[in-house]
Amino acid sequence: MIIEFLVNAVGLGALYALLTIGVALLFGVLGLMNFAYGELILAGAFAMYLFRDQPWPFAVLMAILFSVVVAVVSERLAFHPLRDADPVTLMIASFAVSLALQSVARMTVLPRTKGVPPESFLSHRIEFLGADVSVLDLLTLGLCGVMLLGVAWLMGRTSLGIQLRAAAEDFRMASSLGVKANLVIPAAFVIVGVLSAVGAAVLVARQGSVSAEMGLQPMLIGVIGAVLGGMSSLKGAALGGFLLGAATALLESLLPTDLIAFRDAFLFSALIAVLVVRPQGLLSGTKVRVS
Repeated sequence: MIIEFLVNAVGLGALYALLTIGVALLFGVLGLMNFAYGELILAGAFAMYLFRDQPWPFAVLMAILFSVVVAVVSERLAFHPLRDADPVTLMIASFAVSLALQSVARMTVLPRTKGVPPESFLSHRIEFLGADVSVLDLLTLGLCGVMLLGVAWLMGRTSLGIQLRAAAEDFRMASSLGVKANLVIPAAFVIVGVLSAVGAAVLVARQGSVSAEMGLQPMLIGVIGAVLGGMSSLKGAALGGFLLGAATALLESLLPTDLIAFRDAFLFSALIAVLVVRPQGLLSGTKVRVS
């Protein structure tokens, strides 16, 4: 029972950390609170629905392709012309992109919620460290864990990662030192597209459905986790997302059945308490970068 809970809690924490990094990366590099992040997840989820009859790994690859294309196109059409704009303008632009993509999805391919039949292998349960654990929980833990390790390697061991970290700390200073905006910003959108697609694949597997509004909750999770950990720190954002996911799993296990409906109220009350003590986030510096 304990092992099963730990696998579920760590897996959900890794999923939330994955969603959170996507929000924090664009905020750090571009000063952009991207409320269209949920629609990148929606694009990946729609690919999972469209290719539901194909092998699951192929559907995941298509989800990555769809999300990356939507991310790059939105950057080129909506955010590229506004690179020198203030954060409020960028935020309003992201709202516009979000509403536009949602409306297009609702009027064309997703007028109503679509079911996605669960993959047979994901419904199996296997013995893991003496506990009966679902393959879906192990897949969530493994896939999201691998993606987090990949992001950590990219950010810490590659030239692109060093430039991204420098841009996240101080974009103007990084630009004056030779970091090219035309490389760093599109690369950040591509990375966010990949992360959102993997998150979408896991969410579709867990929910079994796709809808035009399904990106809203993951986007909110990403924003809340990033605020909790620290918007100006990628490590802090990942920590915030992980703690949010682990706390969600813990409350689902401990709360009585008649109080499960109030899970988010308990969760956000704890979040408010943390932010009252440390408003800049758990691992953030003393000042949050906003432009």
